Amino acid sequence: MIRVQGLSAPGLHIDRFTAKPEEAWCLVGANTSGVALLCDVIAGEKIDFHAELLQVPAEIGVLSFKRQQAIFEAELRKDDTDFLNRIDGGTPARNFLSNPEAHRELIELFALNQVLDRGYRQLSSGQARKLCLLQLITQGASLLVLENPYEGLDRASCRELDRVLAQLHQQGVGILIFVNNTGDIPLWCSHLAAIQEGRMTLQGPIDEVLPAVQRLLWQQPPQFRIPVEELRRERPTDGQDDSGPNLLTLTRGFARYGEVEVFNNLDLTVDQGDHTLITGPNGCGKSTLLQIITGDHPLCYVNQLVLFGKRRGSGESVWEVKRQMGIVSHDLHRNHRVAGSALAIVVSGLYDSIGLYARPTTGQQQLAHKWLQRLGLADKAGVAFRRLSYGEQRLILLARALIKVPRLLILDEPTQGIDERNRLELLDFLTVIASDNLCTILYVSHRPDEYRDFFTQQIRFG
Repeated sequence: MIRVQGLSAPGLHIDRFTAKPEEAWCLVGANTSGVALLCDVIAGEKIDFHAELLQVPAEIGVLSFKRQQAIFEAELRKDDTDFLNRIDGGTPARNFLSNPEAHRELIELFALNQVLDRGYRQLSSGQARKLCLLQLITQGASLLVLENPYEGLDRASCRELDRVLAQLHQQGVGILIFVNNTGDIPLWCSHLAAIQEGRMTLQGPIDEVLPAVQRLLWQQPPQFRIPVEELRRERPTDGQDDSGPNLLTLTRGFARYGEVEVFNNLDLTVDQGDHTLITGPNGCGKSTLLQIITGDHPLCYVNQLVLFGKRRGSGESVWEVKRQMGIVSHDLHRNHRVAGSALAIVVSGLYDSIGLYARPTTGQQQLAHKWLQRLGLADKAGVAFRRLSYGEQRLILLARALIKVPRLLILDEPTQGIDERNRLELLDFLTVIASDNLCTILYVSHRPDEYRDFFTQQIRFG
């Protein structure tokens, strides 16, 4: 049983909340609602709060963006690549599971049976998320606390996860799910609560409160406000277009991990205005393709890749290439481990660095402040990036990508952790960007409702 009474923290005030062992609860709220903070409190994160009563089971399993980031950073500390004659991929996936042989059916259901011997850092973001959830299940947690468990998963994986969680609930495992989008509310949950402006405004059996909760969340105003006219004026005029209309050409592209092929014989041409949608199941190579394009994968130098008129590996400056790109990705997000404020992270987009290592000009700081205002995060300018919620961090990285109005805007599941009003506002904004040809967009998504008409071509993996 979970019992909360008189809980108070900056931006969060919960008078009373009880989740009984036989109940499966879903708590939903926008990014600024306080729902992520409540998840942190119940998950046992180091949060400054006061509560008259906080009762949580001892055997709790937590799947959250923070916990996944902690696993990734722990894996980096154990990286022995410098002492091996090969890349150290990290701890094998099977080592995260308790008695994997006894859970073979579940592993196959999550489509992880082929990657159990692959290192953790070699897994796709979706595969890593499924592995972390399986770790909790195989360890026998009596209560699962899950933050946005469907984010980063393909549709088939979402359906299988739904089935597994419903079965676990029937077997007596307690489940508490936190989501930012009403479309991610699992209908097998028995109870539902809405968080709004730091308070639990609605709660009860899901069949009684679902319509009211959906209306409430839909009424929330989006943070996202970007006047495209201003973006036109801010677009650089420093000769970025000298290479002509072709932005990239990949001929017979391939990727592999050791002897395991990810994809092969892929031809891709993107000219200015060729807004490209990339789809496919978890682990098929979508993010790897983008890493090859951005130069963040070692195979970028052995592939036949031409970027902005220059063959990759022909002596071009990596900074010259990055200068014409804006990037939001899971890989970039988790690599932002350096100290820095929200403002510094936005400014760093002008330097294409992870972290800020130069003193920005007054004009650059003013531009970054303007982007924070556009995203409704002006009050977060001085807050450490890592103290923001995952959804707020994602918006900050979006501002970092857009601040220079790049020729090529590369977005790998950019709406992860962002609530539905801001997600739709972002997609509407990208529609205008595409129609005005301010940027050419490469977009990876698992959500069919993000497949907009402005995409002129689609790459389907797997």
